[in-house]
Amino acid sequence: MLSEEDYFKQIKEKARLAYSAQKGIYNPYFKTTVVLNSDGFHHLQFSARRERNKSEQLLKLRLLPLALEIIKKSGTIQEYRKLLTPIGKKSAQDGSVTMKEVEYWGLVAIVGERGTKVRTVLRKVGTGNITFWSTMLFSKRRNGNQKLFSEGIEDE
Repeated sequence: MLSEEDYFKQIKEKARLAYSAQKGIYNPYFKTTVVLNSDGFHHLQFSARRERNKSEQLLKLRLLPLALEIIKKSGTIQEYRKLLTPIGKKSAQDGSVTMKEVEYWGLVAIVGERGTKVRTVLRKVGTGNITFWSTMLFSKRRNGNQKLFSEGIEDE
């Protein structure tokens, strides 16, 4: 039987191989290829503020194959957000950070053998490419109540 750490490494490697097997996935809604770059894979493990805990990383890594399937098949967008966001590192001269327009799209689908409702988030910084950004379950249960994600898709 695998230790927790070995299981985590195994799932992470399996997800990394699935993710890096292709540079992008054609999406019928955008009629273009969604880029699979290192930023998206990194975001599955880290949020802007911290490393995600192991259980959160495991969930995202295990959802990744479903997210890639959603990108391939989704012909509609369920969520959209446009923000002015700091991108990059602080300037050494004055400590300022460049602000760029960032667009986020949420694709939601019921996928997999168990019929899991999954959200896949795509992102575009400025005039760049549309890239994979994240994946998560569409809803969470807190205190027996279902919480639907109506905001904050860029953080997940």
